[in-house]
Amino acid sequence: MQRFIKEFIIQKIGNNFRKKSAHKPISNYDIAKEFVRFRVSVFYLFKDIFYISLGIVSAGFGLKGFLLPNNFIDGGATGISLLISSVTLFSFPVLIVLINIPFVYMGYKQLSKGFAIKSFIAILALAIVVATVDYPIITSDKLLVAAFGGFFLGAGIGLSIRGGGVIDGTEVLSIYISRKTGLTIGDILLFVNIIIFSVAAYLLSVETALYSILTYLAASKTVDFIVEGVEEYTGVTIISSHASEIKKMLTDTLGRGFTVYQGKSGFGRRGENSLAADIIYTVITRLEIARLQAEVEKIDPNAFMVMSSVKDTKGGMIKKRPLVKD
Repeated sequence: MQRFIKEFIIQKIGNNFRKKSAHKPISNYDIAKEFVRFRVSVFYLFKDIFYISLGIVSAGFGLKGFLLPNNFIDGGATGISLLISSVTLFSFPVLIVLINIPFVYMGYKQLSKGFAIKSFIAILALAIVVATVDYPIITSDKLLVAAFGGFFLGAGIGLSIRGGGVIDGTEVLSIYISRKTGLTIGDILLFVNIIIFSVAAYLLSVETALYSILTYLAASKTVDFIVEGVEEYTGVTIISSHASEIKKMLTDTLGRGFTVYQGKSGFGRRGENSLAADIIYTVITRLEIARLQAEVEKIDPNAFMVMSSVKDTKGGMIKKRPLVKD
């Protein structure tokens, strides 16, 4: 059965390839290459489905197990839906779909069709889960509701973003306004949420609005934690006249890979005396920063180092356990 499926897939890929390249015969290499591309696409499709599904379950638990029973709200489109539902008793699942439709359309125009489709399916699935799944009500303690409701909702949003979609479309609006006005996405989100919580303080109560701010903070920090990765990485650029020794140290002592750029170093009031230099770039975890600085200083105390935050990495040696020498 497995062999039949594989042959069928290869045949389909081969037919598609011939349509694109009718002027030349297709080779086994072309079929194999297209098959690898197809396999990678399928892998990432199922990976996205898994992340979005897990995000929907988590967000649904945060909403029905904590926020909705206690009339708490959050920021963004979800917060708007919760606020309107609390004031008007209108169905929250219907509201979350209706309010997010303009943001999904905006995502289709600004980002991609695939993003918009994933987001709409994710939002619709979340609405169905909230309407049909009977989650247990965990607690009525306001502090616990704010903290854990925000955590599970933020985890759901973050996992959905990992899957290539969103279940809260406010960030799409922020990206659109940022491109038009030059304001940062964070500034726009902050402004939108200030309005939401101000209205909540007026329509509900100041106490509810304050607890809802805690919910938003817990959710936003959880989103950052999931989207940007559990580990924190630092990109380090090193310029030194002892580049060969530093490269050897990175591989032998720290067990890390590196990239070398060919450049020129200039010094003096006008940048005279430019000298050819190997510019070394490597990525390490934040726990390795002190050791790297010490090792570089042993080799060249005058080495020029620039460090910058890296959100996440893929490939290379950074996520492998290196065999380092003490």
